[in-house]
Amino acid sequence: MAGTTYNNLITNLENNNSDSLLWVLLDPDTENPDQLCAAAEMAVENGADALLVGGSYYERDDFDDSVLAVKEGSAGAVPVFLFPGNHRQVSKYADALLFHALISGRNPQYLIGEHLLAAGHVRRLGLETISMGYLLIESGRVTSVQSVTGTTPIPREKTELIATHALAGQYLGMQLIYLEAGSGGLWPVPDEAISLTKETIDVPVIIGGGIRGPESAHAASKAGADVVVVGNVFEQTREPVLIREIAAAVHGSTKKTVAP
Repeated sequence: MAGTTYNNLITNLENNNSDSLLWVLLDPDTENPDQLCAAAEMAVENGADALLVGGSYYERDDFDDSVLAVKEGSAGAVPVFLFPGNHRQVSKYADALLFHALISGRNPQYLIGEHLLAAGHVRRLGLETISMGYLLIESGRVTSVQSVTGTTPIPREKTELIATHALAGQYLGMQLIYLEAGSGGLWPVPDEAISLTKETIDVPVIIGGGIRGPESAHAASKAGADVVVVGNVFEQTREPVLIREIAAAVHGSTKKTVAP
């Protein structure tokens, strides 16, 4: 059964039919709680609609501190989602957990293994979960996700294969589909793959990786992305003007008309 945070997300998307949402990913692998708090505040002030917290390698015991810092910086203005790289990145202080499976790969650890390790703890915390199919798309270089998971990305030109993976995820009951070019990817997810996936499935489509400025953010949104995620560009620049421009490009786009 869908929880409150997920229902609010769907309502928000339905009420912004011509626009996409901007989510900003904050990485506790690279920033301490004070930095995360400041980054969260800056992201919200400049147009972020939600914040994601998670890293590829984080395995310390102070993950709660990172999430609390992000919550403090957001001041309750936007939801804070967990986007975990492993089962230890779980905290009761988030609004919801993106319980995602790497359905483009065939490594059982990231299809079900990490989920088994986390499930009991998540239930004890009473944390809302949002199931998500996670697809890694070729982006021109080996990314952190590919290195950690040991999985091969779907070739970027195989748009039908990408859309079919997304459809299988929806049929498995996943509430969101995330097409990921990977942190530091040279190229974002192709517009054609976004459009075909949006035409094929009935659940929200999230696009991340390789989004470096307003142009690529606008292109993803116009192609049909319901949510555009930025992480690296925000972490590397910390330029409020750039984030504001990306937010404007995402929020003001006219999305592709998709036949029912």
